[in-house]
Amino acid sequence: MTGKASTKNDNRSVGTVPMRWHGDSLELLDQRLLPGEEHWITVEGAAGVAQCIRDMVVRGAPAIGITAAYGVALAARHCGSEDWQATIRRDMELLAASRPTAVNLFWALERMGQVLSACQSLHQARETLANEAVTIHREDVEANRRMADYALEVIGADKPVGVLTHCNTGALATGGYGTALGVIRRLHEEKCLRRVYADETRPWLQGGRLTAWELAQEGIPVTLNTDGAAATLMASGKVGWVIVGADRITANGDVANKIGTYSLAVLARHHGVRFMVAAPSSTVDMALQNGADIPIEEREAEELREFRGIQIAPPKVDVFNPVFDVTPASLIDAIVTERGAVHNPNITGMRSLFA
Repeated sequence: MTGKASTKNDNRSVGTVPMRWHGDSLELLDQRLLPGEEHWITVEGAAGVAQCIRDMVVRGAPAIGITAAYGVALAARHCGSEDWQATIRRDMELLAASRPTAVNLFWALERMGQVLSACQSLHQARETLANEAVTIHREDVEANRRMADYALEVIGADKPVGVLTHCNTGALATGGYGTALGVIRRLHEEKCLRRVYADETRPWLQGGRLTAWELAQEGIPVTLNTDGAAATLMASGKVGWVIVGADRITANGDVANKIGTYSLAVLARHHGVRFMVAAPSSTVDMALQNGADIPIEEREAEELREFRGIQIAPPKVDVFNPVFDVTPASLIDAIVTERGAVHNPNITGMRSLFA
């Protein structure tokens, strides 16, 4: 591949991909405006990429990692020849500071950094870093498809099945297929899916704006529900599995994911509903012993006090707005990656697959 390689027309992808690479610029689908408007933002440097990640133009741990890799490629493309290694690495630090929780971001930057270290010239760096970013993008889609195959084996004979999911883990959150939503896509392809129940996922409503939109576009049967309706759905017997993604998984199998995931795991255990985490191996952070070690991002109070500029709470009320929570491994039936599945995860099972 060359630095001009593009994933725009990759026929392995499904639905609307969240990014388009053009060699000297990157287009990002502004997910803040979906489903009402499909607007693409063109960025030409690492600072713009970091700002888009920070502002949630692009979101979802795998998509953030891929986008950051393209940001490094842009840093090389647009830096001068003097002290180019140090300049690119300063841009990488800027990208690393954009979001603290999703380990895919740091995994992608570390991989790009290793490639950069081997480069002997700026010309080589521009070519090689662009190729590596495209490779990371392509590998993500392939990994998602393998993950879906393993997940179907885990679900086994319990089909057709009703699934409850949280946040958005589909094409928009990855390189173009999906983690938890990729599993749901495969269930639908194999005629093993009864229905998807999508939590609206407050406060950004990724389930309502993005997941419901993706599934409806593809004709996958979906019902949107408030986050607070999850227990009632489980009690009704309509849900056999909760399937979610992850932003970081620790060595003992604890999982950080979108706020509200922990609540779903507690509810699932009470109702006898099985709970699956589907995520790429790049989400696994074996350097962290357990969930207490995961840095949890807390965002601005205005995200709860307002919605698209409309005041929905008292303007000075105190706000607790963590973006993620940690689900203990003891509440998880299976963690599924492109490498395989860990059932009833613990440190022994995690080490056997990820050491």
